[in-house]
Amino acid sequence: MLQPGQITFAVMARISTNEPHRLIAASIGVAAPADEDAYGYLSELHAYGMNDTTAGNFAEDMAAAMLASTTGVDFNEDASWDEKEQVFRLTGKIIRTSNITQTAVGHPQGLYSTVVAAAICLF
Repeated sequence: MLQPGQITFAVMARISTNEPHRLIAASIGVAAPADEDAYGYLSELHAYGMNDTTAGNFAEDMAAAMLASTTGVDFNEDASWDEKEQVFRLTGKIIRTSNITQTAVGHPQGLYSTVVAAAICLF
């Protein structure tokens, strides 16, 4: 769907480590609104010490919170992701959240390890 040399818009999360056995995570969160004429939100997360589930949920939470704040959804910022997800879905304004996440553990001999997650926007 892309042509060589084409300019694209992207959201990218990248993190590297040379610490042996260090857990790294890169994640992109997506929040899609119910209104097809409205825009959604993308978030990026790069973190140490998070597994793929934790990083993915955190990235989804950030994207959904940004979308919810622009649509007037009232939610408790300090609530758990599961509680906020229920509020977001019950309002009917956010229909889908998802994430793409990559994790790795630093090389045992201290060689660099890198993870990348990206969302490429196609128009």
